[in-house]
Amino acid sequence: MTASTNSSDKNKGPVIDGANEGDREELTYEKFGCAMRELAQTVIDDYEPDLILSIARGGLLIGGALGYAMGIKNVSVINVEFYTGINERLETPIMLPPTPDAVDLTGMKVLIADDVADTGKTLELVQEFCKETVKESRTAVIYEKPRSVIKSDYVWKYTDKWINFPWSTLPPVKPTNK
Repeated sequence: MTASTNSSDKNKGPVIDGANEGDREELTYEKFGCAMRELAQTVIDDYEPDLILSIARGGLLIGGALGYAMGIKNVSVINVEFYTGINERLETPIMLPPTPDAVDLTGMKVLIADDVADTGKTLELVQEFCKETVKESRTAVIYEKPRSVIKSDYVWKYTDKWINFPWSTLPPVKPTNK
């Protein structure tokens, strides 16, 4: 497996070659920390958002880490459900309450943060939600897959593999006293 840089676009990250159906992209917490610093630097060199809008759940850690790395304290959350399991998803993504009051976003430069642009439909939904009120919105993700309908503005890495994120690989914890 080799990584290569897409020189045609300064905001694009490495492309993963040789990905087979059974292969998995493994992200560790240590790699996550490095990825967030690199992604934050790429964003801040090009764009200074007023607010980071994290897509829950996968984008929560990304939005928070980018906020710290970029010195942006104005971080908000929007909750979208699309994936229900590995390779299982709803027909279309849906926003879950509570949604941010669109007035709060009026005239702002917003960075929409998520863990992965897989189909891109979640990012597309959130961009559409923001479209009428924000001054400008851009997207930042750790990973982007070739099939994504959204081409993110800032991407740490491109892959066509299933991604094992350190926060979602293991099953949820259960009470030990039961």
